[in-house]
Amino acid sequence: MNILVTGAAGYIGSILIPKLIAEGHKVTALDRFFFGDSLFDNNNLVKIKSDARNYDKNLLQGQDAVIDLVAISNDPAGDAFKDATYEINFESRKRTAFLAKEFGVKRYILPSSCSIYGFQELNSIATEDSPTNPLTHYAKANEMAEQAILPLADNNFCVTILRQATVFGYSPRMRFDLAINGMTFGAWKDRVLPLMRDGEQWRPMIHVSDTADAMIFMLKQNINQINGHIFNSGSSENVYQLKPLAERVASFVGDDVNLEWYGDKDIRSYNVSFDKIKKLGFSANLVAEDGVAEILEKLNSGELDKTIKTITLDWYNEITRWHQLINDMTIDGVMLKK
Repeated sequence: MNILVTGAAGYIGSILIPKLIAEGHKVTALDRFFFGDSLFDNNNLVKIKSDARNYDKNLLQGQDAVIDLVAISNDPAGDAFKDATYEINFESRKRTAFLAKEFGVKRYILPSSCSIYGFQELNSIATEDSPTNPLTHYAKANEMAEQAILPLADNNFCVTILRQATVFGYSPRMRFDLAINGMTFGAWKDRVLPLMRDGEQWRPMIHVSDTADAMIFMLKQNINQINGHIFNSGSSENVYQLKPLAERVASFVGDDVNLEWYGDKDIRSYNVSFDKIKKLGFSANLVAEDGVAEILEKLNSGELDKTIKTITLDWYNEITRWHQLINDMTIDGVMLKK
């Protein structure tokens, strides 16, 4: 297929794109490249540096599928950049979906988030038919995108929504602001694992390689089985309460690792069912310890470290500060050199 991927150089896209190329697809990768270019060069890969909010719509000409990954990608960044979150996570993806249908694209995949379940009552397990309860701007924007795009599905335009569990594991565009990844780094670096209070909250997880595989899996399915459907993307083996999960990570890193609580009680808690995607034939292959092991290997080899670029909100704040400084010092479009 010819596939357009937005947000292609992000944490998930950096894993997804090589997999798509290996499957024989031709990929157009759209990204701002705020975090650099983590994508290798390939004859079947075209990189487009553009903003998902206003790219040239003719990029959709001749595409067979769209995977609309672009997003302000977590709750802290969503809160700090509220307007951009709704513009990118909702409006830009709505625009892309409408344009994709207009240009005759056959398949559209929206990677959404299980965070739209927000808080579920104790002992309840959310299915795709459960009421949603988005508590953050990030979650609300995802739900708005789902609601705007799902009705576009028809016999000529297959729309599939994947509500992804919280992602973990190594990626060339690494993130340490994700639960398992952050736990792993703290345990490795300081022998102290940071854990948000009160540890009783439920959270589904999925390895970054598995969530990429779920998207590729959907590209191969009969349209009649997935068109107009929402699928929770993850596995029952990767649904954790955070304190027991933290204890597993700490134990894997070493016997001398201690837990350290931080923050107010996290009001987000959702246990999620993945029966629907499992019945279709998808299963995740990796669990928390697999992600911890690969991150530890990269850290120990010196190939990986925690930098400002690995914390999404910190990097957005930094480049925003640079932008303001440059604007303040620029006169008539010039700083030092004309």
